[in-house]
Amino acid sequence: MVPRYLCCLALTLLVSSTALARDHDHPRSRSATPHAVKNEEERQTEYWINKGQNILAEKLAHHEKLNTNKAKNIIMFLGDGMSVHTVTATRNLMGDSSKQVYFETFPYFGLSKTYCVNRQVADSACTATAYLGGVKGNYGTIGVNANVPRYDCLAGQNPEFWVESIAKWAQDAGKDTGFVTTSRVTHASPAGLYAHIAQRGWENDAEIEDAGCSSVDNTDIARQLVEWEVGRKMKVIMGGGRRNFRNETVNDEEGMAGKRRDGRNLINEWLEDKKRINANASYVWSRKGLSLVDLDKTEYLMGLFSSSHCPYHGDLERSRIALANPSLSEMTEAALKVLKKNENGFFLFVEGARIDMAHHDTRARKSLEDTEEMAKAVAVAREMFSEDDTLIVVTSDHSHTMTINGYPYRDQDITGLAADLADDNLPYTILSYANGPGYYSTYGDRGRKLITTKDTENAKFEYLATVPLDSETHGGDDVGVFASGPYAHYFSGNYEQTNIPAMMAKAANIGPFASVGA
Repeated sequence: MVPRYLCCLALTLLVSSTALARDHDHPRSRSATPHAVKNEEERQTEYWINKGQNILAEKLAHHEKLNTNKAKNIIMFLGDGMSVHTVTATRNLMGDSSKQVYFETFPYFGLSKTYCVNRQVADSACTATAYLGGVKGNYGTIGVNANVPRYDCLAGQNPEFWVESIAKWAQDAGKDTGFVTTSRVTHASPAGLYAHIAQRGWENDAEIEDAGCSSVDNTDIARQLVEWEVGRKMKVIMGGGRRNFRNETVNDEEGMAGKRRDGRNLINEWLEDKKRINANASYVWSRKGLSLVDLDKTEYLMGLFSSSHCPYHGDLERSRIALANPSLSEMTEAALKVLKKNENGFFLFVEGARIDMAHHDTRARKSLEDTEEMAKAVAVAREMFSEDDTLIVVTSDHSHTMTINGYPYRDQDITGLAADLADDNLPYTILSYANGPGYYSTYGDRGRKLITTKDTENAKFEYLATVPLDSETHGGDDVGVFASGPYAHYFSGNYEQTNIPAMMAKAANIGPFASVGA
């Protein structure tokens, strides 16, 4: 009879050896062929030593000569839902993990905390109030403090609870302002610039009425953009959302019906307002229309390129609609050409909104494509304006639940399958989500489904998820903040999201934070 302690020892060794096998050489590996090294230089110690020395030299150079010039211009880029994982995965989409997304080359980086006053995991409304106004509010509310509960019919219209944005501070300082987004221009993130409202969904009067509130007592977001002070002064408004500006009995330029019920055409009212002040204003609805505008002579530009949100960037080519729809980088360049004429400078907000929407659908490939396009827009801005007088800040409002897993080889496409099989002898994806519609790609009546490379090559593929939800949720982790230009060093460290507008305002000497530390 074998002694009991020897049985235990044998079992321990078996478990340990199995664990080691899974750590270093998965027993269900799908590939026995050695994968090539991406860069042969990486085999050499000297390569990494030299790389470290170069990075250290760059850091020392930046710290020895801090840029303390007054920021004439501020350009803020928001990758909606652009988690740290999203940025990391985009590097691989660009070709390799060693790549840098353009804004990762910026000299200063920090992390911001994204919670709302009443929620651990935030939405794009309460976060917009934080990173644009410096005040945290309740989930689902825009431009108001936490005294305003979501859906409150009256509280959001009380000026005592309003939060001014950095766009207002810039306008008060004589700067021009504008924004570009791939969402509706009345969506939560851009609305944080100019709106004060208890419910982010009240983009038109019909939505207010359908919620049981009065559209007379409550001014919808589209009207606030056209009628109220900060919105009226916006020199550039570009994105989607035509439906919120026209009545439901009126079709837009592409045959889509409006959503309003008050009979108003807010686009015409916007043009009439600019005519009253004798300003050169243009409204466009297509890429061709935008290309025909004389941006050097244009004072006000409104571009509404879709009834709802603008298309995903990757779909511009896949769906052959690139000739009809401008990209985010093209809209950004046009906006900057309009705004650069002001001698006092400008504030521009640019949102890559559909990064977030693709994550909600667990369509990771589309999210990464839109992240890469936003990085291109950042490069356009940085190349157009000097670091000497223009501060560029790139950040996100919140994260998502996508993760990167499975020990993939360096030369594997991150949007594909992991190198090894799971314990059920089925493949799984390198990218996956904690929840969302991808659950139905993951599980069937008999357990986990078979996923193939052909599936993951489809841009509409919904990546694996563990909890069934019709829309994947946001994540609660901190998000990155990348900065370049005057006082960019302020943005290092870990801080509240509300610190972001404070630091931008201090760099430009505008708003309530201008005198802090003076």
